[in-house]
Amino acid sequence: MNVTSIRRFQTDNGAARDAARGVRMEKSGSEKKEILLKAEGVYKEFPTGKKGQAVHAVNGVDLTIFRGETLALVGESGCGKSTLGRALIHMLPLTDGIVTYRNQVISTMSDKVFRPLRPKMQMIFQDPYASLDPRMTVRDIIAEPLVTYHVCRNREETTERVLQLMKAVGVPADFIWRYPHQFSGGQRQRIGIARAIALRPELIVCDEPVSALDVSVQSQVLNLLKDLQKKYGLTYLFIGHDLSVINFIADRVCVMFLGSVCEVAGKEDLYSRPLHPYTEFLLDAIPQPDPHRRGEKREVLSGEIPSPVNLPSGCCFRTRCPYATGLCAKERPELRAIGNRFVACHHPLKR
Repeated sequence: MNVTSIRRFQTDNGAARDAARGVRMEKSGSEKKEILLKAEGVYKEFPTGKKGQAVHAVNGVDLTIFRGETLALVGESGCGKSTLGRALIHMLPLTDGIVTYRNQVISTMSDKVFRPLRPKMQMIFQDPYASLDPRMTVRDIIAEPLVTYHVCRNREETTERVLQLMKAVGVPADFIWRYPHQFSGGQRQRIGIARAIALRPELIVCDEPVSALDVSVQSQVLNLLKDLQKKYGLTYLFIGHDLSVINFIADRVCVMFLGSVCEVAGKEDLYSRPLHPYTEFLLDAIPQPDPHRRGEKREVLSGEIPSPVNLPSGCCFRTRCPYATGLCAKERPELRAIGNRFVACHHPLKR
């Protein structure tokens, strides 16, 4: 597949009135939610250097992000979470598929055409030690996007705006001329967050923003993200693997395995009643704080994770799934609606 095979996105006829306002709406029960970003059939491959071989990082992902929510992407390391997050906000070109932002197809835009939309989509990176330029002061790090997009009229106004952002994320104003090496990991991540919100974005991809921090600091940063979301009306795509963190911050959860979406559901539904076998195994792996339950026997996934270069036929999870049948080897399961959630499984769990 290549980018020339991308089909054009067509707005639903029933949403014509909303499309005229530059947004799409989707019913969720009796409530309508505004669709901020939508992915359809997204693929991302990386060539290995060998002829005809590629790493299949993202494989036909369909995903919808609603305005104002926190959608979490969870899965094992290497399952394509970060690649998908970067591809959705135009940081990586797609191999195939369509990404739309407020009814604009952004996946085929050149960098020059996309530039006016870049302030609307920002990213918080995983490693607070590597994501900040060690040669720049805090003032210059946070001011960089403001200067790039000519937000302020002069240097004094830029500095004043930087001080406001530092206050918003809890970094003392006295630290404005310090360098990154003079801060702890938690403080550096706060600086990275200030930089991410400097242009008042609508969507922020949080790429495991607390995984490199101490547990005591994680809660502070997570609470900060929640406060900023409420204050600025932000939408988060939160990438992580710690299910306790996901349970705290997410509204909906998307479970990925080997580049494919297994299940998408509301947080409460997914944690209480998983329908995909892989989701069940993930939840069973959470340590139990109750000492009386430590001796309980749990099912553990067997076998090795398939290679992303040579994907198994049919369902990508079938080689490790205890419920797999011949159908799973022949046919790839489509993401289908079951109630108010979506599951890609031929034999979803029954509760």
